[in-house]
Amino acid sequence: MKKRLTANSEAELDILEVWVKEMRDVAYRIEDVIDIYILHLPQPRFNNFLHRFACLVGKLKPRHVVASEIQDIKISLDQIKKRYERYGINSLELLSSGSTSDSTRNDSRLACLYKEEADLVGIESSRDEVVGWLHDEASKRVMISLVGMGGLGKTTLAKKVYDNQTRQFRCHAWIVVSQSYKEEEVLRTMIKQFHESTNESPPQGIDAMEKRSLIDKVREFLQQKRYLVVFDDVWKISFWEFIRNALPDDNKGSRVIITTRYDEVARSCKESKIDHIKNLQPLPEEKSLAALLQESILVVFCQRKRRPCPQWQKFNASIGSQLGSDPRLKNAKRILFLSYHDLPYHLKFCFLYFGMVPEDYSISCVRLIRLWIAENFVKGEKGKTLEDVAQEYLTELIQRNLVQVSWVDFDGKARSCRVHDLIREMILKKSQESCFCQVLAQGDSRFDAQSRRLSIHNNIDIVPESTSDSRIRSLFLFEVNKLPESLLQTLFASFKLLKVLDFQDASLDYLPKEVGNLLHLRYLSVRNTKVKMLPKSVGKLHNLQTLDLKKSLVQELPVEINRLCKLRHLLAYYLDWTATQVNFQRGVKIHKGVGRLKDLQKLYSVEANHEVNLIRELRNLRQLRKLGITKLTRDTGSALGTSIKEMHQLESLDVYALSEDEVIDIQNISPPPRFLRRLYLQGRLENMPTWISSLKNLVRIRLKWSRMRCDPLKALKFLDNLLELGLHEAYDGEKLHFEEGGFKKLKS
Repeated sequence: MKKRLTANSEAELDILEVWVKEMRDVAYRIEDVIDIYILHLPQPRFNNFLHRFACLVGKLKPRHVVASEIQDIKISLDQIKKRYERYGINSLELLSSGSTSDSTRNDSRLACLYKEEADLVGIESSRDEVVGWLHDEASKRVMISLVGMGGLGKTTLAKKVYDNQTRQFRCHAWIVVSQSYKEEEVLRTMIKQFHESTNESPPQGIDAMEKRSLIDKVREFLQQKRYLVVFDDVWKISFWEFIRNALPDDNKGSRVIITTRYDEVARSCKESKIDHIKNLQPLPEEKSLAALLQESILVVFCQRKRRPCPQWQKFNASIGSQLGSDPRLKNAKRILFLSYHDLPYHLKFCFLYFGMVPEDYSISCVRLIRLWIAENFVKGEKGKTLEDVAQEYLTELIQRNLVQVSWVDFDGKARSCRVHDLIREMILKKSQESCFCQVLAQGDSRFDAQSRRLSIHNNIDIVPESTSDSRIRSLFLFEVNKLPESLLQTLFASFKLLKVLDFQDASLDYLPKEVGNLLHLRYLSVRNTKVKMLPKSVGKLHNLQTLDLKKSLVQELPVEINRLCKLRHLLAYYLDWTATQVNFQRGVKIHKGVGRLKDLQKLYSVEANHEVNLIRELRNLRQLRKLGITKLTRDTGSALGTSIKEMHQLESLDVYALSEDEVIDIQNISPPPRFLRRLYLQGRLENMPTWISSLKNLVRIRLKWSRMRCDPLKALKFLDNLLELGLHEAYDGEKLHFEEGGFKKLKS
């Protein structure tokens, strides 16, 4: 059996998949038994002995069930081990042999190399642009980087350009690099191909040469020659750092082309203004439809949208299954899945999370980051917050061209993102295989009891069946205009292991007190719902990290919120359409004790409420990155200034006065938070606070109803990084004077 596996990679992969599935199922059972055990532990704050004793007795049966499950898990693991040993298979050897080899990976690129010109759709303009770069007047060596997601046609484009242009160069070579490469082998291949292109024999003894000698041989041959070389499928920045040493620049007009999936690789190759980066984009819809009619549709088809014709709808419904079953699309499947398999382990789950949202849905980057943290996908690093690390994860997915940026803010930061439709189909397939998540669209009630996450899309009036003691960890609702009462009852009765509960934009008008029984909950959102109040039981959610109440109708938080010491994001403002303009955006009322929430990163926004002592408590929140305060008075303003001095990590500060005539007294912030990037002040300022002119990282400032007598531009003009300046009734004078040399980066 073992010999047959060695000779048959397909069999190896099949057995590996079965083994992985069995081990994953056991891992899920282990996770379940741990979470169930924690769920039945006695909760803190029981001061009465009889109460504690009664709870302990009540937990005896669940603990016996947990113990039995642990024994069953041990038996299952032992059976798996013995079953594979019986066939002479070692799990570690199986993992090693099941890994995709370089040759297997490269096979998926062969079809791209042998496409006929007539079979190609939509590459004409890109081809002509690249050819133009080959023939421009630059005598210096020029680097051309073709970058884009897997399957977009980078190799196909490069090959057609290469085949048609080699006659314009003295010598040429095509080198496939891929993920793992040996520098010596790359150099030997270059030497052989360069010599073959000039009908010369390669030098003797190159197979025994070391890297330094091989580089010398390449440089010696290329001296005073105009050469063209293509490096296909480059994955690492280090490759160019190595290979550039072998490519002389003799002002002969040589050209180097690389194809890569990674923006950072392309940028590292651009060393001068004459070098080029070509970002390949998905085909426009009409060309995608033309590609659909060809055998290679899934390789070049990259912009699928909803169409009214039945044939198109049928294609939409079947594309996922075709990827898995149609042998003609096997090459496309390999290309699409290669980028996923190359992801580091910590990024795979983050990437699969995009399958939770509907097609063409752009999700807020900060929302996504908070969800990843709640799911425990983000691992802490010394000197960085979890949010900083998660942002790096997202940036890497974007640079790998697996995630597209939907909206970039004025300061260049990505604010929302999405995945391409074709990539989403791949995600859904991987999610289904691994029970990562299940999507229930309109009319679909086939609930998978093994799935760990559930996302309900569109109008659903059928409650998923078989949800008793569900193992679901995350629940999302999208475009659910009517939320059945039966679904809420099922949710809080059966979904006891939930970590994420996202009701954003749902038709929800209350939260039942049973929400306090979800002791594992880390993320709770009722953003943009009609929920008016939170039950006191939320104080039992000791693992809660994010509480999102933005644009709900909640006006006051229960004092029990102050028990949630792991809370990182408290987002809670609402819009009062009946109020005056100054009070249109209102914070929520909070109670004394908020200073205990020392892990808070964002507190936005809360009412000052004439509570000087409450505002003074804020000085304990030294990890705050964003703070919003409404209904500020002169007295509370002074206390706020004292608290802000302790917030050394603060990046965003919004302050709204009680009324247009109320003075904001925040003159005494010294030193101010040095990382502050955004500052909104809405209310009367007797004078421009002197500390504002020292905010060297400030990129956005808005002053509203300040009514200062002195020109504010004198204090703001030397803010070197300021990009946006907003003034509304900020100055009582007749003219504002913009002096030459100030506001060097101002955009608006």
